[in-house]
Amino acid sequence: MSSTATAAIVSSFSTTTALSRTARTNFTSRSFLATPLSSNHLFFKLPHTSPKRSPTLRRFNRFSPVMEWQDCTVKKEVDVPVSVAFACYSDREAIPEWMPFISTVKILPDKPDLSRWSLKYQAFGQDIEFSWLARNMQPIPNQKIHWRSLEGLPNRGAVRFFPKGPSSCLIELTVSYEVPQLLAPVASALRPFLEGLLQRGLERFAKFAKSY
Repeated sequence: MSSTATAAIVSSFSTTTALSRTARTNFTSRSFLATPLSSNHLFFKLPHTSPKRSPTLRRFNRFSPVMEWQDCTVKKEVDVPVSVAFACYSDREAIPEWMPFISTVKILPDKPDLSRWSLKYQAFGQDIEFSWLARNMQPIPNQKIHWRSLEGLPNRGAVRFFPKGPSSCLIELTVSYEVPQLLAPVASALRPFLEGLLQRGLERFAKFAKSY
């Protein structure tokens, strides 16, 4: 083969290689747009033909509110022995006699650890009514009573008893509840309002327990 022919072949091969590299470079720059997300990552965005959003993506964008839980704790010293206070508070069906906002408590005959509660009270310009089914957890005699709701208004709580002497004790009542949607606009005022009701309840309990 002559030197002229060899030179022509080499020139043709070089031109083809250069065109191939140019094509690959153009394909990359036109088809993939690099957008920096951070100093360590690049996001490659593929071109799309339709500007419409995927129905699946729209579904994930929906906002699901998380209801707020609040805790209230009140204390009261009672002039009865701790055993009397514990027995009195354990009488669930008598609670409406001294707790202002509880209207009824009914123990299920076949399941004495379960009870149905109803709440009725007028506050914040509304007639408020709620109900729930609660389970009393295993108590610690003369020390602790605690419960949690199974259905209805979500709530849980505990009553703790601390002896102060042979004829008196300290009662600490803690109630936790999910703020009902009906009362969400006044959620900030709900805790101090309920704490006041619970404190009044314990003051009435102190008198009730003396004659129990």
